[in-house]
Amino acid sequence: MKHPYYLILFIALFLFNCQQQPNKVDEIAIIPKPLEQSISSGNFVFESTISLKTEIQFASVANYLTDFLKSELDITTKNSDEKHQIVFSLNDEIDNDEGYELSVTPNQIHIQAKTKKGAFYAVQSLLQLFPVDIDKNKTTALPCVEIKDKPQFRYRGMHLDVGRHFYSVDFIKKYIDLISRLKMNTFHWHLTEDQGWRIEIKKYPKLQEVAAFRKETLIGHYSDQPHKFDGKKYGGYYTQEQIKDIVAYAQQRQVTVIPEIEMPGHSQAAIAAYPELGCTGKQVEVATKWGIFEEVYCPSESTFKFLEDVIDEVITLFPGKYIHIGGDEAPKTRWKNCSHCQKLIKKEGLKDEHGLQSYFIQRMEKYINSKGKQIIGWDEILEGGLAPNATVMSWRGVGGAVQAAKEGHDVILTPTSHCYFDYYQSDNEKEPTAIGGFLPLEKVYSFNPVPKELTEDEAKYVLGGQGNVWTEYIPTSQQVEYMTFPRAIALSEVLWSTPEHKNYNGFINRLEQFQRRLDHLDVNYANHIYEVKGKLQNHDGKLTYELSTVSQSYSIYYSTDGSEPTTLYKSPIPVDASMNIKAVVKNDEGKAMGYEFEQKVKLHKGVGAKISINKEPHPSYNAGGKEALVNGISGNNKRYGDKEWLGFWGEDIEITIEFDKPTEINSISTRFHNGNGQWIYAPVSLSIEFNKANESSITQTVGLYSNKKTISDVQIDFSEEENLFCKSIRLIIPNYGIIPEGKQGGGNKAWTFIDEIVIE
Repeated sequence: MKHPYYLILFIALFLFNCQQQPNKVDEIAIIPKPLEQSISSGNFVFESTISLKTEIQFASVANYLTDFLKSELDITTKNSDEKHQIVFSLNDEIDNDEGYELSVTPNQIHIQAKTKKGAFYAVQSLLQLFPVDIDKNKTTALPCVEIKDKPQFRYRGMHLDVGRHFYSVDFIKKYIDLISRLKMNTFHWHLTEDQGWRIEIKKYPKLQEVAAFRKETLIGHYSDQPHKFDGKKYGGYYTQEQIKDIVAYAQQRQVTVIPEIEMPGHSQAAIAAYPELGCTGKQVEVATKWGIFEEVYCPSESTFKFLEDVIDEVITLFPGKYIHIGGDEAPKTRWKNCSHCQKLIKKEGLKDEHGLQSYFIQRMEKYINSKGKQIIGWDEILEGGLAPNATVMSWRGVGGAVQAAKEGHDVILTPTSHCYFDYYQSDNEKEPTAIGGFLPLEKVYSFNPVPKELTEDEAKYVLGGQGNVWTEYIPTSQQVEYMTFPRAIALSEVLWSTPEHKNYNGFINRLEQFQRRLDHLDVNYANHIYEVKGKLQNHDGKLTYELSTVSQSYSIYYSTDGSEPTTLYKSPIPVDASMNIKAVVKNDEGKAMGYEFEQKVKLHKGVGAKISINKEPHPSYNAGGKEALVNGISGNNKRYGDKEWLGFWGEDIEITIEFDKPTEINSISTRFHNGNGQWIYAPVSLSIEFNKANESSITQTVGLYSNKKTISDVQIDFSEEENLFCKSIRLIIPNYGIIPEGKQGGGNKAWTFIDEIVIE
């Protein structure tokens, strides 16, 4: 028999380890960051069985928590008056329907809320207090905390386009589950498109038989010429029973599902099934490539009857307040050439085809309102006059939101600049093909959903914001996850937490832990927080190259000759010659934590020279500033959205480069992006003016021959002209002009994108 002393010591050590360790944590790593939070000593220790008490209105939320405890910790709950317990209480004094109070003490987890939503969000915060790597065989202890929290905005949404690519019911549920963990409360489900109709409508079976399938799909990017196709039939749709199941699943997670039924544009799939819905009545096929198509609904009585029937079935499936009717990118070509449309314009006293679109939207709004619902539309629904009760989803910048809010309409901000998660999130060439653009994590986090142009009273019409996931180049659910996370995580904090509580470095520290939770949930997120970034610096003529990474957990290693990075980075690298810098973040065991960074620096005569441009680059494509054109670094070969390319929309530009002293010029070269599928056109010609040291000047004009290459190069060689010493150089670059009709963006001004100007 053992001595009683050892038994007493064993019991003491057991109690100490279970109830006192860890004694106190320094920070609560919850995303989105709570409004008020404090940490105290002690822990709540879970036992194999625990008491749970709840008010009846919170029963479903309590069940959600008990399901987690059972599946993750093998803990069962019981209803008893034991002191060691979890309690859900109603608190009508909480001033926000989605607000909550969470208290964790050594004996009790107490959740107070006004509604189920608030209770559910309290549980989401509680779950983030659990260890990232839960072990059923070890005692689980939560830190003692006090949290009071509520959201900044009412509408916190994520969108998913299933028209271009189709995803399983299981994945749709996973997507909803993930956004609910981030306290997002809306799932915008984009169900109809030119390339596929994804919702069962029983009255119109051809929507399932014809519109839900396309004969083949474009291979590669739209800008790749000539277009190639895979020759494989593709499609699918969700039955009404499946939709009911998904909506019920979302309701359990306090997520409202908003369906989008596109009109009058993006409707070619429906017209393929029922040609009489179009203006020509001719048979068309479900679209097989991406872009904007001229086939739009004809505003005839038979079309309105079709759409009203569709809405009748949609309404029975989605109990939420809103129906999204699209309204964007509706070409007017068919309407201009349609006798019925022209007669209708005259009959209704409309100004033009834009007025006809407004008539179309207002008529459908009136019908949807009669069914007890309200419409949301993209900001194009402002054209020709806004429907009386419409909510505007502003995507083409914030102008639509400003106009609508000033007219007294609710608005949801989802501008391409900060909320389009189909854009590239890294300039690393290993990134999967995306539609274009560049939207890194930090830019998402910097988003302010309230436009500065609004007064305090007008800002009250801003309901919130939304992240959009368009899927032209996202064929699998794994890639949806890669493009969505962690950018949706950053957006969740933008929409929930107040600006004064936001801090990007603090967010990154919490994100590192959250990503480990995503690992546990088998989410294929993009892990760019360990990616190395580089920047050329010019301090009084001395050039250095600075390396950085947003995470401070590990160190950067580099090389300057293109070899394997082995040198520990401590300070900026002197640049006194052209070099090929490679760098990577490594953990303590020497394992690379992210992509290897590589940057070639070409030290030409223009690097560090004074540069000016007569027009400011577009704010969305000015990340590197004007100095990006003379910093020795070329932009990405495959895309135009990184910080080295500058973008100008519809403007003629003049670029002047001035040297400290007269400099001999042998050649000048630059290049333009020529992605016509994204409205980007290289100029037809450019002129270069040389201001010589003797005060005279010469000008040379060079034509850029039309070609189908994505990159259009231009080089002027002066090696045969002796002693061309210049004080400055001026590049005169006319914009391409108006994009031809029939092309993507036809009738709009073209973009100009220019890269490094190399002077040798």
